[in-house]
Amino acid sequence: MPFLVARLARLVRVRLEGWRLPLAVAVVVFLTSWAAMALVEPAGTGIATPGTYWWYFVVTAATVGYGDVFPESTAGRLVGAYVIVGGIVTLTLLFTQLSAALQSVRGKRLRGLVDLDLADHVVLFGYTPGRTARIVAELTAEGRAQVVLCASDDVPEDPLPERLDVHFVRGDLTSPDVIGRADVARARTAVIDVGDDNEALAVALAVTHANPDVHLVAALRDLGRLDTLRYVHPEVQGVQWHMPYLLTEEATDPGIAQVYSDLMTSGGHGNTYSARVPTGFAQRTFGDCQTWFGRTFGATVIALRTDRLVVSPGWDTPVPEGATLYYVASRRIEAARLAGGR
Repeated sequence: MPFLVARLARLVRVRLEGWRLPLAVAVVVFLTSWAAMALVEPAGTGIATPGTYWWYFVVTAATVGYGDVFPESTAGRLVGAYVIVGGIVTLTLLFTQLSAALQSVRGKRLRGLVDLDLADHVVLFGYTPGRTARIVAELTAEGRAQVVLCASDDVPEDPLPERLDVHFVRGDLTSPDVIGRADVARARTAVIDVGDDNEALAVALAVTHANPDVHLVAALRDLGRLDTLRYVHPEVQGVQWHMPYLLTEEATDPGIAQVYSDLMTSGGHGNTYSARVPTGFAQRTFGDCQTWFGRTFGATVIALRTDRLVVSPGWDTPVPEGATLYYVASRRIEAARLAGGR
């Protein structure tokens, strides 16, 4: 118990450290002016009574002066002037201290030293000038989520101070201190975009330790390291470092990196093909083509090119002969079978 009392007293002393002077001035002025007023002011005014003087002192020191209570003697008015001067000095000291406190908090935020209190947010590890700003813009598009940017000590201050929806944490990206201040334990998604794949592995280990259920996405120079990462986090998704747009898409829509990977892998479950619309093709609109391709071949038409490419056009969009259709299917549809659409 004595230990707890001592700790509490120390905490109070630290918190009040900068406020001691204005508090001392206010107390001294209050006590001395009260004593002087009791001596010089006639008792009939009642201004020096305990139930009245505190109110007189507050409104006078604050230079509000409602006029409901006031001294009648010349000496009492001099005491009132003393209270006004003491109040101005106290308020000046208070505002100076308040301004310093606000600047201190703002400085800590800019230097990434503040403990955050967030939930269901996205934590982005690593900072690269230009690249990171684009990633953050994608992550926060349409008000999707709050983002915490964690950067190493090489970044001295918040590189995106104008972004109110982006919070900044600085330090060793694998340290419990940074992981804790970024509130990784309550994060929805963690995006790792650091200097090299070894650092990505170290950060992934720290993140997974704090939040095993987080949706983890890592940008890798060598996608072959993904299997190693999955020893740390079985559900981690990896994307090529030079494809930051895919990094943000996977962070926003979990699993989309696997879809892209399958589409771009020869022999995958879904490959992308193109087909020229033959003469006399019976399907005249994009909706007709989508329905016919799906029912006949189990394929999905995703784009149409006439004079220009349009991805996912409206279903009423005309499909003229000679146009090109792009579709996803398990294998290429032979031209002879496609001609059956007449």
